[in-house]
Amino acid sequence: MADIVPADVRSRMMAGIRATNTKPELLLRKGLHARGLRFRLHDPALPGKPDIVFPRHRAVILAHGCFWHGHNCHLFKWPSTRPDFWQAKIARNREVDARTDIALATAGWRQAVVWECALKGRTRLLLDNVIDSCENWIRSDLQRMEIRGA
Repeated sequence: MADIVPADVRSRMMAGIRATNTKPELLLRKGLHARGLRFRLHDPALPGKPDIVFPRHRAVILAHGCFWHGHNCHLFKWPSTRPDFWQAKIARNREVDARTDIALATAGWRQAVVWECALKGRTRLLLDNVIDSCENWIRSDLQRMEIRGA
């Protein structure tokens, strides 16, 4: 792709990839809001601008895309084009995730990660079960939670 597609076209293609309001994030927000949970979105005052913020519960939910965060599941596959670029990109994303986790924990925020594979693909879980788990975690005192596909 790098040799075939001009750089300006590549940048427009990448511009179409969302950082916020992704489908997994919207599914989580809709389900949690329907259960009476109120939240803020992408709070710039917090490290990493978490996807969903529950100030009352000092909790955040991060809806991670399996490709962009290099999750070890069936949705992640290394691209065959420009492998050096993609390995550096995914490695940097993982480093940013680790720094964000530490910064949020240091600031006293509880964190949950919901992986895309829990909501999409052959290993997806029932959406109601994912929302139940998130709601129970938000209302609990547990510091961390992670939901991944089956």
